[in-house]
Amino acid sequence: MDRRSFLKSSSLIAGGLALNSVLNQASANTSALVKPNAQHPLLLNFNENSLGMSPSAQKAVIEALPGSFRYPDDARSELIGNIGTLHSLDSKNVTLGNGSSETIQAAVAMLANKARKDGIKIQLVTPDPTFNYAELYALPLGVEITKVPLKSDLSFDLKKMEQIANDYDGLSIIYICNPNNPTAMITPHSPLDNWMKKVSDKQFFIVDEAYAEFVEDPQFVSAIELVKAGQKNLIVTRTFSKIYALAGLRVGYGIATPEIIQAVDEFISIDNTNTAGAVAAIASLKDKKFLEYSLKSNNLSRKIVETALNELGLEYAPSQANFIFHKVKGDVKTYKQRMKEANIMVGREFPPVMGWNRLTLGTPQEMEQFVAVLKEFRQKGWV
Repeated sequence: MDRRSFLKSSSLIAGGLALNSVLNQASANTSALVKPNAQHPLLLNFNENSLGMSPSAQKAVIEALPGSFRYPDDARSELIGNIGTLHSLDSKNVTLGNGSSETIQAAVAMLANKARKDGIKIQLVTPDPTFNYAELYALPLGVEITKVPLKSDLSFDLKKMEQIANDYDGLSIIYICNPNNPTAMITPHSPLDNWMKKVSDKQFFIVDEAYAEFVEDPQFVSAIELVKAGQKNLIVTRTFSKIYALAGLRVGYGIATPEIIQAVDEFISIDNTNTAGAVAAIASLKDKKFLEYSLKSNNLSRKIVETALNELGLEYAPSQANFIFHKVKGDVKTYKQRMKEANIMVGREFPPVMGWNRLTLGTPQEMEQFVAVLKEFRQKGWV
């Protein structure tokens, strides 16, 4: 399905017509699909947005290049202001990062430094598995790492995490990735808020919402609402890498109270946002049509994969992101290698959850290509 066909399909969906007709069309085109090859592999392993950045973002980068001999202060300041406006907050509530990962790193460093100054212990309480950058940043700083395995339904064990934090004689950093990576599942707002609202000077929350723009489940409510209410033991991180497709330009941000932003900014590198990234992010925020298109593309791609997984009887977690976590019959490493030999790069296994694979949702056409190969694997008895 090319871009024009997809846009036509998207308009039909927006008009309320059933998605099944689109899927039937996709199935009818499967026989004509060109298989991935070594020159054009399917990269479905790093949760990137295969659509690429919006045309307006590309245009903004090109137009900014002649002035790139100047420092990016003006573009950086404009982006901070636009992010504040997006979330109905002041620019003092925003910190920019080299991707959201730098914001996570700076928050961990700020808290580790605070614990050292106060002469107290510090731990990171994190679900397992989850996005592990907070853990990687905490380890060299001497922060104790306490991992809490996911429950049998792949949800966070919030009660156990809270108990561990409550029982700790020191400062606890609680890392929450919502939706979670690698499961793509949300943590419903009610139980999470019930914990976070119990404000404590011995607990600090880093809520990573890298995939929040993909979420359509009403049980999800951004933790930014708690920042608006003035909660101070919290920072929420977001990124332009995912739905906005700017992964290579490295732009992310954090939302917190001005006091927390000021403290975190002491550990943020100076001039960490380049001109190209800043202007692309500014243009992306203004391009509402691309945001809508990107979401519809992702939803269609997810439906294509879910339909195939249902047909093949392969279990999968309910996805609210641009990837899907699904079971694989047999050894996951073998499955990953076989996909690589078919010129499709898929995600790795995430211990302690075994037998599951994380698959990035590319364009609808890419997912049709993936499904065709997956069905061939079934015919060979591999999945």
